[in-house]
Amino acid sequence: MAIKLEKLREEKKKGKLSLLIKGSDEVFANTIRRIIIEEVPTLAVEDLEIKDNNSALYDEMLGLRIALTPIKTDLKSYNLKQQCKCAGAGCAQCELTLTMKANKKGWVLASEAVSTDPKCTFVYPEMPLAKLISKQKIDLTMKAVLGQGKEHAKWSPGTAFYKKEPVITVGKVQNPELLAQKCTDGVLEISGSKVKVNQEKLYDSHLLELYSELDKGIELSYSDNIIFILESWGQLSCKEILQQSAEILSEKIDAMVNLL
Repeated sequence: MAIKLEKLREEKKKGKLSLLIKGSDEVFANTIRRIIIEEVPTLAVEDLEIKDNNSALYDEMLGLRIALTPIKTDLKSYNLKQQCKCAGAGCAQCELTLTMKANKKGWVLASEAVSTDPKCTFVYPEMPLAKLISKQKIDLTMKAVLGQGKEHAKWSPGTAFYKKEPVITVGKVQNPELLAQKCTDGVLEISGSKVKVNQEKLYDSHLLELYSELDKGIELSYSDNIIFILESWGQLSCKEILQQSAEILSEKIDAMVNLL
């Protein structure tokens, strides 16, 4: 049976995507999850030249905050250093330069950083990086490179997890009042002695086992389908992350076939 994907919900502004995977198992889902977290490349600041910093943050603390600040990534324009034509020496195809100068009292925001590539800037402009008081200033030059989450978490594009598809069967409910009291997520719609399942909220619920324990009329089982949830940190869209993970998996399969 061929693997089928069904989009359950997409929240582009929040960078979230939920999929229903049919015709597969946990091994495949976990493989994709690990590739997403560990191998899909993104841009992150790796080298930092601090020309001036007399803020309350030590140089190391400021560098850590900047390194963990996600950067919009254009995978078509940049290569991993080890795969670049410059052989890791550093060029416009494997390095992104950003500069930041701030000397005004108040918060220093990510939007104050100037990138040499307008497509690749910090994802969240309002993210605070430091706070200055009178006569304090920051002057930085940053070098961002492509990397992978298996090297450092700053290069991970997001998080992913999966679970079996739950199936709720409603029979003769013995205590609908108790269910109405305990059902705080809207999965069970209770009117008098009638109980219905809200399918739109079913997959997000973490209380299904509780409902089945509270009343014998509520039966919980799981199908062979898998719910896969992906949340992007903003460097790449969920679609780009999945496309890239599929390409990486395909390359690994080809490499294994060549070794046989």
